[in-house]
Parts: sequence; structure tokens; C-alpha cells
Amino acid sequence: MLHFETVRRRMVDEQLIKRGIKEERVLAAMRKVPRHLFVEEALQQRAYGDHALPIGEKQTISQPYMVALMTESLSLSGSEKVLELGTGSGYQTAILAELSTRVFSIERIKGLAHKARKILESLRYLNVVIRLKDGTYGWKEEAPFDVILVAAGAPEIPSLLIEQLKIGGRLVIPIGGRNSQVLKRVVREDKGIVEEDLSSCIFVPLVGTYGWKKGGDEQGRDE
Repeated sequence: MLHFETVRRRMVDEQLIKRGIKEERVLAAMRKVPRHLFVEEALQQRAYGDHALPIGEKQTISQPYMVALMTESLSLSGSEKVLELGTGSGYQTAILAELSTRVFSIERIKGLAHKARKILESLRYLNVVIRLKDGTYGWKEEAPFDVILVAAGAPEIPSLLIEQLKIGGRLVIPIGGRNSQVLKRVVREDKGIVEEDLSSCIFVPLVGTYGWKKGGDEQGRDE
């Protein structure tokens, strides 16, 4: 365990701080959450490397820097109600749970949702609720949210997610093609939205009615 703690601190120092991640609460969460528990045992020695890793079902656990960048871009103070699209391994969910009051996370793949729930419960993240559904619809019953994080690449900003943000709320989402995107921060204001480009990135596609179709290269709605 000491070995993992040591490499986790090194990850923060060398991959995050040196690349400009400054928010101390984010850095503290990244030092604390045991990333190696969110990957298969055979990959645990690589869990703190500067790369994404496969988690099954053609999905990945994001590169540590990208997790930190997306989290920092949400400007979390600790009191927020968060919506996450794409639970995946549950690692990003755990980081959000460290930094907010309540996390509502949606995953469309049953096996991943079940596995993430077990790990999060074992780590006592009791402020997380995971739902199995098409995440592109958001979570209307729990809206509005202070912030929304989308951990998959979308062809465009889903209007339903903007509608589920509070005024002044922040959405962080990768937008672009199926194989490469631009990470954007979107702020909902009274008269519309303000977009800011943060970084180039590569995420798995956001599959759903208001994202990508499950097969093919078409964008937009499944009919």
C-alpha cells in the first residue's frame, strides 16, 4: 500500500502540478483516491501512469491529468450537486464525491455500473447515486444541477443538459468527432451560454439519443 501512496504522490507532483493544475482541493483529492482500485489487478502497477487504461466494454479510465483538468474546470467549492455522464470505472466519480455534496452519475453499461458501485461503496463514498440509462437525457428528476461533467465525447452540446443546469452552472464536456475532441467549459447565463475551449482531448464516444449512434459515424439522434 505504501508503494501505491508513493507513486500517487509522484503522479500529482509530476503529471498535475507541473502541467498547471493549481487548485489545492483537487490536488488533495487526487492524492487521496486510490486509482489502482478502479482498474483490473493486472493493470494496477500502471494505474498512476500518464495515460488512459482499458476497463472493459471498449471503455477507458481517463488519464490522471485529464481527470484533474476537468475537475478543476468545474470550480467546485464543496457544496455542489453534481451530474456526471459516464460513470465508467468510478474513479472520476470518486474525485467528484470528495469535492462536492452529492454526485448523480449515469452509466449505460450494466457491468461497469455494477462494478463502479461496488468499489465506491467499499471506499465509503455514500454521497454517490448511480443510474443505469442513456446519459444524454440527463437526470431531469434531480435537476437543476450546479455542475455537469461529461466523460465521453459528444458531437454537439446536448441542449437537455443545458436545461438541467442552474443559472451560473458549469458544464465540462468534450465536443468533436468520434476520435478526437476539444474539451469545453460551458456556463449557463440568463440569456444563453458562454463557451470556453480548454484543451484538445480524446474520449470514447458519448453514445445515446442526443449523442452518437451506437454503430457507424452518424451524429445526432437515434430514430
